Amino acid sequence: MTRWWRPELGLALVVLGLGVFVIAGTLDVSAAASQLGLGPRFFPVLVGGAMVVVGGCYVLDVLRGGHGDPEESEDVDAGAPADWRSVLLVSGIFLAFAALLDLLGWVIGASLLFFGLSVALGAERKVRAAVVAVVMGVATYLLFVKGLGVTLPAGPLAGVI
Repeated sequence: MTRWWRPELGLALVVLGLGVFVIAGTLDVSAAASQLGLGPRFFPVLVGGAMVVVGGCYVLDVLRGGHGDPEESEDVDAGAPADWRSVLLVSGIFLAFAALLDLLGWVIGASLLFFGLSVALGAERKVRAAVVAVVMGVATYLLFVKGLGVTLPAGPLAGVI
C-alpha cells in the first residue's frame, strides 16, 4: 500500500459512497407528494446529500493530512495488533445466522446469535449468557411480530409463539 492510504480515508470513502448509493436508490421512488410538497424522496435525498457533503469534506481532510486521534478516555493500545480471531469468529457467527435464519426461525437463530457473540467476545458466565440470549431472542420476536406487525421467520416454533 502506498503511504497516502489510511483507515480514515477508507471510512471517508465509505460514507461518500453510501451517500451516493442512497441518492441513486431514491431516484427510482415514485409517489405523490404530500400537500406540503414533500414526497417520499425528500428525506432520503436529504440524508444522502448530507452524507455526500460530510464524506467529501472528510476525504479532503484526510488527503490534506488530517487524522483521527483516539479519545483520552479510551483504554485501547493503538499499537496492538488486530485480534483477527475475534473478527473471524464474529463474522462467522453473523454469516451462520443469516444462512440458518429461515431454517431455525428468529427465536432460535437470534438466541444462538446472541449467545455466540457473547461467548466470542469473552462472556465468562455461559449459562447466564444463554439465558439472556433466549430472553432477548423471544423479546425481539414478540416486539417485532406482535408489537410492530413485522413478519419474522418462526421456524420450528411456528404456532407455538
